[in-house]
Amino acid sequence: MWGRPRESEAHDRDDHATDPATEAFVAHRDLLFTVAYEMLGSAADTEDVLQEVWPRWVKVDLAQVQDRRAYLVRITARQAFNRLRTLKRRKEAYVGPWLPEPLLTAPDVAEDVELSENLSLALMFILETLSPTERAVFVLHEVFDIGYDDIAAAIGKTPAAARQIAYRARLHVDARRPRTPASPEEARAALNSFRTALATGDLQGLLNVLAPDVVFVSDGGGLKLAALRPGVGADKVLSYMAGSVAKAGGTFTSEPTTVNGNPGLILRLDGVIDGVLAFRVENARVTGLYYVRNPEKLTRVESETPLTSR
Repeated sequence: MWGRPRESEAHDRDDHATDPATEAFVAHRDLLFTVAYEMLGSAADTEDVLQEVWPRWVKVDLAQVQDRRAYLVRITARQAFNRLRTLKRRKEAYVGPWLPEPLLTAPDVAEDVELSENLSLALMFILETLSPTERAVFVLHEVFDIGYDDIAAAIGKTPAAARQIAYRARLHVDARRPRTPASPEEARAALNSFRTALATGDLQGLLNVLAPDVVFVSDGGGLKLAALRPGVGADKVLSYMAGSVAKAGGTFTSEPTTVNGNPGLILRLDGVIDGVLAFRVENARVTGLYYVRNPEKLTRVESETPLTSR
């Protein structure tokens, strides 16, 4: 039931309006999706998690549940944590760098500065360097402000252990995340400069907007051409991009979009989506480029996915 497209859920809500379990699940579905997606980085796996949550939720005695939202989040976190460990093994066999699945998001996600920063491909790429337990604890506590008692129940640890894991994970992430993240306006200005220079073939313009130590990460998943390792340095990144365009042998166009609550570009080759390019911007210059080409990860970039931390 819960694996069907979202447009069917309004109908479900009408059909089950007197069912408290269904009402609570539908009311908090966007939050549950966001929690699981932030932990997993995969929309397909997130949908599978929600399908696993539903049969467990309907077995709960709601008379004993004081906070249905918190209870649903706990079930979701537990199921996402179980899948995260399985996903970790799949990623180890993945061809090249693994980037999160980009999501086309509504303006309200971009307006929530904290949520958009946490959902950015740049930060989620950093989260890939954490162990499954560290990632689960970091996401639940730092992103969604879940208490340590509930986190401990989700990961099978004591609250004291969860607190210690959160401390280590936060140190790890803080050492790698931008110290002065760009405002939405600054990010959009840098993206526009990059897009204009790219469209006109202005190499000096690209060098002006790229930080000297810019990092370029591409994800083809073995299905599309992509660098097997991140490229570092403006000259190296430009050389790789120029070579890729030459090999493609077609006409590239770019379309501004909002990816995971942040400015991004949809790149098309002869009118067909080639990939999604996300940016990390610091001090008005691009310090990170994240290009998702794997076609299996491009199914959510033409229709909005509702995300929320509430």
